[in-house]
Amino acid sequence: MTDGPRQRGSTSGSAKDAAGEKDSGGVALKKEIGLVSACGIIVGNIIGSGIFVSPKGVMENASSVGVALVVWIVTGIITAIGALCYAELGVTIPKSGGDYSYVKDIFGGLAGFLRLWIAVLVIYPTNQAVIALTFSNYVLQPLFPTLLLTWVNCSSVRWATRVQDIFTAGKLLALALIIIMGIVQICKGEYYWLEPANAFEPFKEYEVGLIAISLLQGSFAYGGWNFLNYVTEELVDPYVNLPRAIFISIPLVTFVYVFANIAYVTAMSPQELLASNAVAVTFGEKLLGVMAWIMPISVALSTFGGVNGSLFTSSRLFFAGAREGHLPSLLAMIHVKRCTPIPALLFTCLSTLLMLCTSDIYTLINYVGFINYLFYGVTVAGQIVLRIKQPNMHRPIKVSLVWPVIYLIFWAFLLIFSLYSEPVVCGIGLAIMLTGVPVYFLGVYWENKPQCFDAFVDKMTYLGQKFCVVVYPAQSSNTEEGEEMKEARSPLSKEDGDNHKSADC
Repeated sequence: MTDGPRQRGSTSGSAKDAAGEKDSGGVALKKEIGLVSACGIIVGNIIGSGIFVSPKGVMENASSVGVALVVWIVTGIITAIGALCYAELGVTIPKSGGDYSYVKDIFGGLAGFLRLWIAVLVIYPTNQAVIALTFSNYVLQPLFPTLLLTWVNCSSVRWATRVQDIFTAGKLLALALIIIMGIVQICKGEYYWLEPANAFEPFKEYEVGLIAISLLQGSFAYGGWNFLNYVTEELVDPYVNLPRAIFISIPLVTFVYVFANIAYVTAMSPQELLASNAVAVTFGEKLLGVMAWIMPISVALSTFGGVNGSLFTSSRLFFAGAREGHLPSLLAMIHVKRCTPIPALLFTCLSTLLMLCTSDIYTLINYVGFINYLFYGVTVAGQIVLRIKQPNMHRPIKVSLVWPVIYLIFWAFLLIFSLYSEPVVCGIGLAIMLTGVPVYFLGVYWENKPQCFDAFVDKMTYLGQKFCVVVYPAQSSNTEEGEEMKEARSPLSKEDGDNHKSADC
């Protein structure tokens, strides 16, 4: 597991002095994410606004209620298998950054950088922008949740996780209400579309291609299942809580998705469901009467929590990338008292706000959705490669290789079908990703940059540190530090590290 030459081949004297910061102790990311908050991160990131607003992508392509429910169950099982593979990787390579860290360590720096590049450039800024826009359709302007939650995340990890816990609980309560109303409907005999003869009666002709698209839509609906791996270093007892949170959260989400969709068809026909622009709102209007306002509020709660979860986890991805030398080192620094990655959070916020200024957000998501799913498979394949290359490596969790093989078969089927059905979209997504190759060779692989460039970077880093009051964190003892992490940290690390160290950290 080697990497290419690193970004900073020549460094200033002050930066070299800073390299000893980790050995002398200092501020560090705090382990404040317990089991409940870990479950909140997974559940809160998977369950966005989709199940409330538009769960019709699966139904439309499945061609019948029965097949749609089967698709939700199958994609939930496949997601659980993928999460099981990520659980092993998460405790074997216990570093924040999730699949970026695993791909980089297993396949090398370029592969890891391309994963990071597409995430920084499009995936997370667009996802957060879309969630914020959905929130704005129900409550306030999209700037409000983005700016407010950036401030919360910069202030305290504990505050951020509490916000996530509260809003995840809120959206689960709303979905529980939907499920309970569905059970009431079934008890009243309103289950016409759940009877086998009617459930599998197609409202349009079955096609293998359409069912494959419904499986792809279902897989996207479970997106976010890997986000807890981005914050591994902030988990309390990650060897226990990471797999435990995954084993609790994925079955819970699968249960909620399946039974929420069952509840919807007890009050609406498939045609009504497909015609609705906000399924949960229509459901509420039909069954809740004067209490129908609960559903729009639930959508707002869900999207607000979704912005928080995405902001919290994606900032850790950028933090991890900067720590490995793939992004500016300022993004790998944390506040000397609050112990939060303020530069990475501000960078995430800024990129999201920039995306809100473009009119092509949804087009970009279509282009890179394929690439995002591509790296899921690459990461799971890395689990097999790591087993072959380092069979004796310590693995607190070791799953049967049958599971990654099953996941990769399903993944390959969907990937090949995506390429076949939408070659232009997939091709543009690949082209966007490959723009990262020259950036990698110029910014990371090229060691001997001009001294004036290094001096400029050091000066900007110094100013950024002064502005954000941040230093490079000490490395936790359970995180293996590679050669690239022994390089220069920052001009201010040694100067300010001891002076600003806080008991809170």
